[in-house]
Amino acid sequence: MASQYSCLLLALLVSLATLNTSLAARSLLDTPAPESAPVVPTQPSIPALPKPMIPTELPPMPSIPIPTIPLPKLAAPPMPENPTTLPTELPPMPAIPTIPSIPESIPPMPSIPKTIPSIPGVHLPPIPFLSQPPATTSP
Repeated sequence: MASQYSCLLLALLVSLATLNTSLAARSLLDTPAPESAPVVPTQPSIPALPKPMIPTELPPMPSIPIPTIPLPKLAAPPMPENPTTLPTELPPMPAIPTIPSIPESIPPMPSIPKTIPSIPGVHLPPIPFLSQPPATTSP
């Protein structure tokens, strides 16, 4: 019910706000035109910039003397020789490992205890999920 009143109040405020702006626009349209058009200022001219001079030849590169470092002469190790004869026999094949046998029957599953073993001197309260429900007696 309150939302209907708030929607009605919102619509009333919007209509009043547009009424004032429409009256202002109407009064602006009723004003007479000015006698002469306003004078538009002229744009200033852009000065010409000087053209850059690009040299056609590159200046010579400076020469820097490269220092020489004396390196000691090292003896190169002898190169291995390629075999001239190919082997005629291949190496023996590796032995195939033995595969373990698959058992014929499945071993029995261990049994799950149905009672919790008691510890001497320690009293644990019964767990409601594992204990029997209490006996109901009718009056």
